[in-house]
Amino acid sequence: MKCNLLLVLGIGILGIGCSKKVYTSENTVYKDKAAALADTIKNPPTIRTKYADSLVMTDHWLGTSNFNLRKPNLVIIHHTAQNSCEQTFNTFRSESTQVSAHYVICRDGIIQHMLNDYLRAWHAGIGTWDNITDVNSASIGIELDNNGNEPFSDKQINSLIQLLGYLKKTYNIPNANFIGHADVAPGRKVDPSAYFPWQKLAYEGFGYWYSDTTGVNVPESFNALEALRIVGYDVKDSAKAISAFKLHFEHKGIPETFLTPADRKIIFTLYRKYL
Repeated sequence: MKCNLLLVLGIGILGIGCSKKVYTSENTVYKDKAAALADTIKNPPTIRTKYADSLVMTDHWLGTSNFNLRKPNLVIIHHTAQNSCEQTFNTFRSESTQVSAHYVICRDGIIQHMLNDYLRAWHAGIGTWDNITDVNSASIGIELDNNGNEPFSDKQINSLIQLLGYLKKTYNIPNANFIGHADVAPGRKVDPSAYFPWQKLAYEGFGYWYSDTTGVNVPESFNALEALRIVGYDVKDSAKAISAFKLHFEHKGIPETFLTPADRKIIFTLYRKYL
């Protein structure tokens, strides 16, 4: 990154990535697409003409004055699985890749904002969390510049925490709704990897962590899979759900698809935070 801008976000100062080279053509595409979406919103719905033979509707459009933009209610954290921020920027600016995110955080802690928070980024793909089956429509995607086989830098995590604080306050996002890509796509994705410091984020108010399990007695009737469902995991494929849980809460990068007594203790103390 060749230069920095400072953006005050209420609770702190974040560095926003920039470059002496302005990506004029890509930004023009962005503006054109945003303008087309704005026109779609401004124009009256066409359902009455498209389905005139099957729907009983009035012959005129009557608009309400009580509405606003949808707001995100989830934050999904990723690692880029690439080798540099510039490589990721190129990926997200290429229409052929069909992938994007709202924010990218580089190793030096600089944040690049790439998409308006109210727009739907293509970052999560097919996934489920709780009762949400279209995760992209409900979430903000944050990518950390990391190849998946290395620790995250302190500067990167510190910038992430400041950004999450801003997003949480701005959109009133619940603690439980700060999760990873692997959580919403178990078995398909493993980001943000076993190196990611979920416990540190939980202590800052982003996501939950389990309590001390010393002396915990788990009732024989306790259903661990049902508890994982309450936490938010899709448990239709129990092995994949267990593997995603262990990646997040036990930092196990090698998939494990069975539950030990110690795992059951962790799940037992964890799920009660979601009740």
